[in-house]
Amino acid sequence: MDKKLDTTIELARWFDKDGIETKVTIQQYIDFVKNEDKTKIADFIFQRLHSRYLKPFLFIDDKFTKQFKNGFSIMANCCLLIETLQSFKNGWGDSDRKSEQAFKQFLTSELNFSAFKGKERDFYVNIRCGILHQGETTGGWTVNRSGTNLFDDKKLVVDSITFGRELKNSLKNYSDNLKAAKWDSELWDNFRTKMRKIIFNCKKSNLNNSGSI
Repeated sequence: MDKKLDTTIELARWFDKDGIETKVTIQQYIDFVKNEDKTKIADFIFQRLHSRYLKPFLFIDDKFTKQFKNGFSIMANCCLLIETLQSFKNGWGDSDRKSEQAFKQFLTSELNFSAFKGKERDFYVNIRCGILHQGETTGGWTVNRSGTNLFDDKKLVVDSITFGRELKNSLKNYSDNLKAAKWDSELWDNFRTKMRKIIFNCKKSNLNNSGSI
């Protein structure tokens, strides 16, 4: 193992419904891989991504919901998660110059997002790029928090609550697919490629991009 890599670094931390904390370090992940423990790895990646991008908006509190919960913030996090999740699926170390491709692939391949059929690029430009680059939607697209209709293609309204709910389903499906797939499948090869880059990025000094994790 590269001496520049601190294997005690946490890759994920989450709490269950009873408030019990779980952590996964780089070393624990390495051990999971050595043991080909698909279940632990699949659970880890679900929790890593869910706890970072979706769970913060699931806090049940009237004041939080009314005064702090924001559809733009939800969609910003969702867009970050889409790009990350698609990078795992594709085995991309990063999505540099491939962001639009990632969104088109995700929105066309996930059946629960079929409401955006034919408007994948419009979503990318007006929601993803608008919010992440300018802090606003563009092209007449708007965001609400009604929690009822994923997308109104006539009024160009995206329901952030429903969007986040469906994205959680997509993330859960990915985790379940990892559990079901063979260890040497393309799905797992791509996952491990992405994880190698994530761990590489944890090094203090990035001298090379090699490894067998």
